Amino acid sequence: MSVNHEGIIAILSSPSGAGKTSLVKEISSKNNFSISISHTTRKPRSNEINGVDYFFVKQEEFKKLISKKKFLEYAKVFNNFYGSSKDVVFNKLDKGENVIFDIDWQGTEQIKKKKLKYKIITIFILPPSRKELFKRLLNRDLNNEKNAAKRMKQFEKDVVHWKKYDLVVINDNFNKCYDKIIKYINSTKNNVSESYDKNEIRKHVINLIK
Repeated sequence: MSVNHEGIIAILSSPSGAGKTSLVKEISSKNNFSISISHTTRKPRSNEINGVDYFFVKQEEFKKLISKKKFLEYAKVFNNFYGSSKDVVFNKLDKGENVIFDIDWQGTEQIKKKKLKYKIITIFILPPSRKELFKRLLNRDLNNEKNAAKRMKQFEKDVVHWKKYDLVVINDNFNKCYDKIIKYINSTKNNVSESYDKNEIRKHVINLIK
């Protein structure tokens, strides 16, 4: 935590299907992190609960919240809006709670530009291969190849933003990926600098977009 005893912000981003949501849930359940629950205009999936996974709202209501400047960040992804409530997040941080975000690179950039008083750690998650990513997307979208193909096209646009993050991790093994993230977060909280092999990541990204 910072010297003022505020909580810290940890942001996990990834192209769709790389596994960030599962990692965010694991980090929250085993560590002192509260998940920032986003508002979204998309319809809930069969396993999602309103107020637990997202706050599901109509587009009209979302746009009203934008006009009232209620979001710390928001973005439009695949024709749906997603946004994080400013008041809820700041209230938790000021009480000393750590907050973890499951958001894309657009939202991350917005938060970083605000130059908040809180410590921010940004982490980007990569899939092990294109083949594995497509398999995960198919499983998630109930074998809807059209949706999976659409997300694969978006993947190539999203993955190039890895360079803007503090840590980049390949999610080829969930437990190892989790351990790397926790080690990095703990080191950063204690003001110990950690680095990763950027050349290795660069080569991996090149292979992903071939």
